[in-house]
Amino acid sequence: MGDVQLNFLTDPPRFLFFTGKGGVGKTSIACATAIHLAEAGQRVLLVSTDPASNVGQVFGIEIGNRITPVDSVPGLAALEIDPQAAAQGYRDRIVGPVRGVLPDAVVAGIEEQLSGACTTEIAAFDEFTALLTDSELIEGYAHIVFDTAPTGHTIRLLQLPGAWSGFLESGKGDASCLGPLAGLEKQRERYGAAVAALADPERTRLILVARPQRGSLREVARTHAELATIGLRRQHLVINGVLPAAEAATDGLAGAMYERETWAMANLPAPLRDLPRDLLPLKAFNLVGIEALGRLFQDDDAMDVDAVERDEPAQVAPDARPLSELVEAIAADQHGLVLLMGKGGVGKTTVAAAIAVALAERGLPVHLTTSDPAAHLSETLAEDLDGLTVSRIDPREETERYRQHVLETKGSKLDGEGRALLEEDLRSPCTEEIAVFQAFSRIIREAGHKFVVMDTAPTGHTLLLLDATGAYHREVSRQMDGSSIGYTTPMMQLQDPAQTKVLIVTLPETTPVLEAANLQADLRRAGIEPWAWVINQSIAATATHSPLLRRRARAEQPRIAEVADQYAQRHAVVPALREEPVGMERLLKLLDPMPSRPEPVTGRY
Repeated sequence: MGDVQLNFLTDPPRFLFFTGKGGVGKTSIACATAIHLAEAGQRVLLVSTDPASNVGQVFGIEIGNRITPVDSVPGLAALEIDPQAAAQGYRDRIVGPVRGVLPDAVVAGIEEQLSGACTTEIAAFDEFTALLTDSELIEGYAHIVFDTAPTGHTIRLLQLPGAWSGFLESGKGDASCLGPLAGLEKQRERYGAAVAALADPERTRLILVARPQRGSLREVARTHAELATIGLRRQHLVINGVLPAAEAATDGLAGAMYERETWAMANLPAPLRDLPRDLLPLKAFNLVGIEALGRLFQDDDAMDVDAVERDEPAQVAPDARPLSELVEAIAADQHGLVLLMGKGGVGKTTVAAAIAVALAERGLPVHLTTSDPAAHLSETLAEDLDGLTVSRIDPREETERYRQHVLETKGSKLDGEGRALLEEDLRSPCTEEIAVFQAFSRIIREAGHKFVVMDTAPTGHTLLLLDATGAYHREVSRQMDGSSIGYTTPMMQLQDPAQTKVLIVTLPETTPVLEAANLQADLRRAGIEPWAWVINQSIAATATHSPLLRRRARAEQPRIAEVADQYAQRHAVVPALREEPVGMERLLKLLDPMPSRPEPVTGRY
């Protein structure tokens, strides 16, 4: 047993940033990297700005927003920047002076504009830029390891000219991400130095973390491209959680997973193919504690296979329900809007398609609409089932159409600087949600006489940006250029549980569950109460033979119980399948009750 030679740990610079979507393992890898460097005799500071940070839990100590020595690892200290607390402090600094001065409705609109993900990220960046620019602090550490990195969008915002305050006050900006910049003018020089440090490969290394799955790799390819466009081109790719080849022979599920992962890694998205690349194997144990983290970069996890084989197969929580029960309750209404929501990579498009097929199988008219860039589900379903209408909305086309319309109308009278600010304003994450929602709203009206199943939707924050400021109808009128389509009715429909059922899709893992809980809180602020949760791709629901997967299944059980006990009014658990759930027959397998017997190995997978 020994350490694997890893490209991203070769001649590391002072700053190492790990970035990736929730649940890919970046916190574990960042912690293991910090331990590795400290054990090599370096003084290391580990900094987390992840909203779902569990660095303190990983090390078994309380850290918080102060530099705390990790006594069990000489030379290592850690700091957790609470992005929610940072965002609240940031909001208080901006809103405090106008509270009681401006009308309550105006203050409420400002607060909502400052409640989104962009504010949280900018506030966190405001906190940790000091770590990139404080020369006295920097000199005390050979390496500073960051768990999460700012997105390209945030960095572009910080590079904008200092005219955004007047731009917003004059009413030229839309409700998006420029608002959170209102309190940053004094720090511009510091931000410039921080961005320069990020772009310098001699000082900074960016490590993209992904899972060995097509969706995860597509997502990280988009992150790579976004960072590369602003000059951060020197990146490394870490593919985490690769199923070891030895597990492929243990049962059909493990074999199928291995084959899918092998294909995904052999067919990387083009932007990733030339990056330095490392593969980290899937571990059977939880990555909590110094000993476990020390084994992450080793080529043998020393798993006690015999102990696993002596144990009874892991069983899913006894109160977990199959997806078919949720479908039965939905079908009883005969028509309505079914909204699937969740972070990228949790499988909401697939779950939406399965629900649509199951409803259509009952003879009910169904319109499935998706904004998934991969159209293969739409093509398969369109051919396979009568009574099911399928449409695919292209988010890029809709967003570009929306951007061009705003630029041609609102932007036509702006000078060069004002137009540049408006263009950046329109690159915000909210812009795509608004543009896609415009397209969806044309379909929502059908739910009065059939089922409309949508696989994505704007967050509660975006809906409130349009609604809470009192500019709702003005925004719609401008965006739709006099169209008769109304948005008050769709908003009211989303809030009415008699007309709309919102299903939150997540995975049985710590970070995805926390992100889903944050999404639920966001929706509740907008007056939308989720109807159910769907826990997707559960190993615990499969009764697998694989020793490694059986240990992974045990780790899922507390997360499933957490959803059932703390978050969901009702929930379903969907098992991981041997075959890709594409096509009507395979999609319907997602609804089946949990299997009572392990699947045997039968030929090729």
